[in-house]
Amino acid sequence: MQKLSYLFSVIFLMFFLSACGQQQTQQKPVEINGKTMGTTYNIKVFPGPVSLEAQRFKQEVDEALVAVNQSMSTYIPDSEINRFNRLEANIVMPISGDFRAVIAESIRLGESTKTLDVTMGPLIDLWGFGPDKRPTKRPSQSDIDAMQANIGVNKLTLTDEGLAKSLPHLELSFSATAKGYGIDKVAKLIEKKGLSNYMVEIGGELRISGNKPDGSPWRIAIEKPDAPAGQRQIHRVVEPGNNAIATSGDYRIFYEMDGEVFTHLIDPGTGRPVRHDLVSVTVLHPSAMTADGLATALTVMGTQRARAYAEEHNLPVYLISKTDAGLETFSSTAFKPYLDVKK
Repeated sequence: MQKLSYLFSVIFLMFFLSACGQQQTQQKPVEINGKTMGTTYNIKVFPGPVSLEAQRFKQEVDEALVAVNQSMSTYIPDSEINRFNRLEANIVMPISGDFRAVIAESIRLGESTKTLDVTMGPLIDLWGFGPDKRPTKRPSQSDIDAMQANIGVNKLTLTDEGLAKSLPHLELSFSATAKGYGIDKVAKLIEKKGLSNYMVEIGGELRISGNKPDGSPWRIAIEKPDAPAGQRQIHRVVEPGNNAIATSGDYRIFYEMDGEVFTHLIDPGTGRPVRHDLVSVTVLHPSAMTADGLATALTVMGTQRARAYAEEHNLPVYLISKTDAGLETFSSTAFKPYLDVKK
């Protein structure tokens, strides 16, 4: 959906597990899939007493996601986000409800975490991350300092009238929150129909609700970060309940330039690619948009800061760090109940 994103958040594959060999004969789900935001979506709904016609349902889902894309894609010249990015300073632009929801949460998360910044696209460009997502140059410290002075959510003003920026060249990218918002919008569409047992997946991120027809809960797998190259293996199975689940990390994307290893993640606080041992962050939250943004922000923080933030804000968070002794995991207090499942 977006051009080169400000954090290149990698969403690991979240495996939808069947009922582990149990037969599901009570009810046939309605399943639809398609393309959106530069990726794919898959939706499974158990309609129960409420009927759901697949073709009409897919049309409604596609219309909802097209509206999100038209608002927030930097690939669409006349999108709402591109119109804002071309706007001069101190001019208030009226914005849609979709855009308002995403920018408001992006600003909130940016102010809270200090590691999620929807304005830092130019900083990514400064490091020379090209279309193949590889760094091509190392900027000078003076260039980094100058760029940091010209980005930041504190340079945005959101009011009832709309959104404004204090600098003319400030640009937005919603790569860490828009996809999650799309999931939330589809979930609301489903719930307005009186349906409560569903799974919505876009680009590997999920929001699930209710149970399967046999009463068993949805079960989701976190990918093993040290699996052999080209293979995907299950690290841990969780039962997220009525939540979204988002996973972010950098264990598969890193590059070497001038004899130094760089990840694809840049910390807006330092203006440099992060250098730490945190390789996977999984977040549960009722909102897929919030889970999406938090997973990205916590990954940039590193293990110790992410642990402290999760506990301080009572967030269900699961961390995997790579140490000399092997993988080390951490479950926040709020996450532990979701791990009480059979592997």
